[in-house]
Amino acid sequence: MNNSLDCTFLTEQGNFNFRIGVIIMNERKVLMVRNPNSEREYYYSVGGRVKLGESLTQSVVREVQEETGIICEVDKMAAIHENFFNDDDGVPFHEISVFFTLKPNKELLSLKNGTLTDQGPHGEYLQWIDLDNCENVTIYPKFFKTLDLSDINEIKHFIDREE
Repeated sequence: MNNSLDCTFLTEQGNFNFRIGVIIMNERKVLMVRNPNSEREYYYSVGGRVKLGESLTQSVVREVQEETGIICEVDKMAAIHENFFNDDDGVPFHEISVFFTLKPNKELLSLKNGTLTDQGPHGEYLQWIDLDNCENVTIYPKFFKTLDLSDINEIKHFIDREE
């Protein structure tokens, strides 16, 4: 099996993505990613597409290492997010993301704002977003702004549909 293939495919109606996301908290701040080359200013969770034949926890470890350079240990599954949106080119997407928390990791918590991710020429960087002061900040997925991420005892389910 070829593990280099992303679990994403094109249909006649649009694209489907299967991805993982990671909830990295430091008190009331969450570590997010920003691509400064996007036309819209927004932040999104650390994570990415699951690769064909890769378990969800393998995806988490790989994505965190790709985006932060740090090897992590998965704690637990925390949320499932169904997202229906159009990308910057107007292409419809149906995306299912599974979010995980990580076991405490001092290296991750010591990352500085502006740390570049290992995503090549995109110029993506990491940013700690203060959830108590983010009214004017666009964050995806939106549930980061409303969920008490410090106390996740059961898997949460969220659906976002762009109108």
